[in-house]
Amino acid sequence: MQMKRRDFLGSAAAGTVILAAPMVRAQGKPRVVVIGGGAGGATCARYLAKDSQGALDVVLIEPAEVYHTCFFSNLYLGGFRDFDSLAHRYDRLAADYGITLVRDRAVAVDRAARQVTTAGGETLAYDRLVIAPGIDFKEGALPGWTLADAEVMPHAYKGGAQVQLLRAQIEAMPEGGTFAMIAPPNPYRCPPGPYERISMVAHLLTQVNPTAKILVFDPKENFSKQGLFEEGWETHYPGMITRIGPDMGGTALEVRPATMEVVADGVVEKVDVCNVIPPQMAGAIAQIAGVTEGDWAPVHPADMRARLDEAVFVLGDASAQGDMPKSAFSANSQAKVAAMVIRAELTGSRAFPAKYSNTCWSLIAPEDGVKVGASYEPTAEKIASVESFISQTGEDAALRRTTYEESLGWYAGITADIFG
Repeated sequence: MQMKRRDFLGSAAAGTVILAAPMVRAQGKPRVVVIGGGAGGATCARYLAKDSQGALDVVLIEPAEVYHTCFFSNLYLGGFRDFDSLAHRYDRLAADYGITLVRDRAVAVDRAARQVTTAGGETLAYDRLVIAPGIDFKEGALPGWTLADAEVMPHAYKGGAQVQLLRAQIEAMPEGGTFAMIAPPNPYRCPPGPYERISMVAHLLTQVNPTAKILVFDPKENFSKQGLFEEGWETHYPGMITRIGPDMGGTALEVRPATMEVVADGVVEKVDVCNVIPPQMAGAIAQIAGVTEGDWAPVHPADMRARLDEAVFVLGDASAQGDMPKSAFSANSQAKVAAMVIRAELTGSRAFPAKYSNTCWSLIAPEDGVKVGASYEPTAEKIASVESFISQTGEDAALRRTTYEESLGWYAGITADIFG
């Protein structure tokens, strides 16, 4: 509840893009190096290897042995999934598709020499480079909070141990305590994500701490699926959730991790748990590679090629591409387009016109699921929405249950599509 107090296109459409011929390697194959093993990077690596049928040398650089999805982690917070259900391995990408896994972190990109260097000192040459690093947080953008404070005021917005920490903090709240969220400004990963999280935290609290309160400090005038979430909060969690928007101090915020306080427009609120979701930017390696302008990496809408380097493609959350939200579904969709284009360039296969799609599901309460989505096509300026849909307020329980079940099927399907 809101309180009141005071481009250029790709080669097909914009002329010829001059690309250097593939490097001749000892194994006789062009090499594609993919940085980042999330929904964008792992999907792209898999489709490159699968569809090229051994014609490409595909290398995936990812430091984690096990990937925990950030998408669906809210359902773990709400008690609807166990943590292990979010865990996925890369073994099949190597065993079934011949992808070379480099378990390390990319720390440098020499675009002139077409080389990537890892933290362990390995240097990997490439013919095409795919950068899919997800997000990083803007240090110092929220007064009082640094990345080091994530152990006290967790962000829990990259999946993994941070999500476990946040749930433990919620379960340890005193009876009648206060949970606070600092919601991020636009643009950020998964637009409905913070508000699904509020729903899931509210559900958990109704089970273990029903007199607890939730404060949402939000710098935005409005947010994704707002009417649906506010209807759901009033129905399932009446009186528990208070949203403090920009007209109440949602943009004049400071946090004090040492004393667990939030200061909004000069008013100090003592809280028991504070989930800080900070302002975001493209993952650091995109910045290091020099393919960003400001916080994000601009790409050509027709193929996800970096506007600043014809041999580099940037996928998912890190990209500035137009109307698509920063989501796992978007990254997966973009990865398939990029893989098709790269494969066509390096092997002479056929590439088809790009089409993109996205759907974001959110769970408000048990079997009360909602969704929003669209289909997209490239224009000269951006990836543009051409058809969209959204759940409606007042839908009956059977439809909401079907929407929730649809989301479970999507999770199983997309993780299989990403990790094989």
